[in-house]
Amino acid sequence: MVAMIISASRRTDIPAFYSDWFINRVRAGFFHRVNPFNANQVSAFSLKAEDVDAICFWSKNPRPLLRHLDELDQRGRNTYFQFTLNPYGPEFEPQVPPLAERVATFKELAARIGPERVVWRYDPVILSSATSVAWHLAQVESIAGQLESATRRLVFSFYDYYGKGQGRLHAALRGTGITLQDITAPAQADELKALAQGFKATAERHGLRLFSCSEELDLSPFGIEHGACIDGQLIRQLFGGQPSTRTDKNQRSACGCVESVDMGSYNSCRFACSYCYANFNAGMIASNCARHDPTSPSLLGRYEGEIEILTTQKKQKCDGGQQELF
Repeated sequence: MVAMIISASRRTDIPAFYSDWFINRVRAGFFHRVNPFNANQVSAFSLKAEDVDAICFWSKNPRPLLRHLDELDQRGRNTYFQFTLNPYGPEFEPQVPPLAERVATFKELAARIGPERVVWRYDPVILSSATSVAWHLAQVESIAGQLESATRRLVFSFYDYYGKGQGRLHAALRGTGITLQDITAPAQADELKALAQGFKATAERHGLRLFSCSEELDLSPFGIEHGACIDGQLIRQLFGGQPSTRTDKNQRSACGCVESVDMGSYNSCRFACSYCYANFNAGMIASNCARHDPTSPSLLGRYEGEIEILTTQKKQKCDGGQQELF
């Protein structure tokens, strides 16, 4: 029987800001998820070892979670990390710790759980007057050298010029003199080629497999594979079992991820990165963070009513406040 894959989380940085809540949910064996488009719609999902193939963490700074790694192993939870390591300044990433601290955390994490379980994300690639192709190539080479033997994969994507993210990023850069460029535009074909070839060369020098993430562009002429962050094949290689192979229909068409259940909530990440599509309202971030209770089944607020606990094997009803589910 195929179990669930848990995503923790595309929507917020659970390891950085909600690690105590997460380990409390693992101990309880379930969590509540509120529909981001309908606050009255609440689902509950099992976190028991027999119901979860793997947990994929997404983070810019997972250091607060490191103290719980031994317990996660003892409880039989299979985990791996998508670790975003960018070198941007405060115009783009105003609240993240200094790069040197994050590199040190990356290396410590890899030493504890193995480099195969820590994927380096250089994401997104933003081309601007302050972050040229040459700048990106130099930064990736420098970071790759610092991460020598600490990871096996490098994943990147290009900044998407759409929706709220574009307006917020332009607003954040207002008055800085920094201008943006779309590297995927036809007029930037030479820059795109130089960056793709440079990333590939750096990956080869440092023994890294190079993947793009959710990109419509075909980068195979440069030896770059389409990747998947929630990667069923990687999960099988790391942990065995029979994780889902079905593509996640809730993601963009170019996304190669398999089905997963996300634990997070939008507008709850205090890093406040100016390019982030999932955390776009500073007022909502502040009010949502104030609603967080590390003892609650849900990341934000608390639901106390009767609710179904979903697994791949069966559905059962229990009181939302109970710790004993089955």
